[in-house]
Amino acid sequence: MNATANRSDVTTDKLVSTEWVAENMGDSNIRLVESNEDPLVYHQGHIPGAIEIDWIRDLNDAIRRDYLSNEAFSELLSKAGIGPDTTVVFYGDKNNWWATYTLWVFELFGFTNSKIMDGGSLKWKNEGRELTKEIPNVAVAPKQNWTRDDSTIRAFRDEVLSHQKQSGQLIDVRSPMEFSGERTHMEGYPNEGALRGGHIPGAKSIPWAKAVNPETGEFLSLDELNALYGSFSKDNETIVYCRIGERSSHTWFVMKYLLGHPNVRNYDGSWTEWGNLVGVPIEK
Repeated sequence: MNATANRSDVTTDKLVSTEWVAENMGDSNIRLVESNEDPLVYHQGHIPGAIEIDWIRDLNDAIRRDYLSNEAFSELLSKAGIGPDTTVVFYGDKNNWWATYTLWVFELFGFTNSKIMDGGSLKWKNEGRELTKEIPNVAVAPKQNWTRDDSTIRAFRDEVLSHQKQSGQLIDVRSPMEFSGERTHMEGYPNEGALRGGHIPGAKSIPWAKAVNPETGEFLSLDELNALYGSFSKDNETIVYCRIGERSSHTWFVMKYLLGHPNVRNYDGSWTEWGNLVGVPIEK
């Protein structure tokens, strides 16, 4: 069974095609998960059998700015019918922006048996494939104990500050206007509270969406991705950031799983934290 089907340039088992999903969507060992920016999208039509995981409702703590607890994550997977041997395929809107974010959060808790459907909802719909509004009835899976580990793929502000002082590799995946400081948030989105604009000194501006073909929603070819990120050494750690860690999770996925960088971390505090810190360096 060819996991990548129509992507002969991709060797990672983390990326599957719409064709592969269509052929395997009836497999009881595979759970399709749709994660979107807009909570209304799923209910307007989704891949048959797919469940929804909402980034606000399901993945975040309701009080603290942090992710859900070990207990809550364990309960989430149990209710979603996801066991340790289940293969989870994520997809969604915005060229899989939120799908990669959900995959990244899953990996924080040690769940790595996951994949991204290349092209996301856009490609599936453009190909005229089946959609449904029916919410699937999922059998509850035996509850497992999942424990979050923030040390491997997540970066915190003090670690980012130390990394920056040592001239470490940093990628700012926000829009050019956010990078320059002209804006403190994405155009068309609410201001999430950053008091200062600009970027972390030494960071290179590579907007996350440059890694995607906007017409198909698919990731660029490996040659194109290597050209885009070729200045970053695989021998050195890379930290990626945006405004709250969602867009940068997409770049994290590209760097780690498509380009094979072994040490990439996502700074989810990102600009809403850095732009409010007292005394940290900022460039415009």
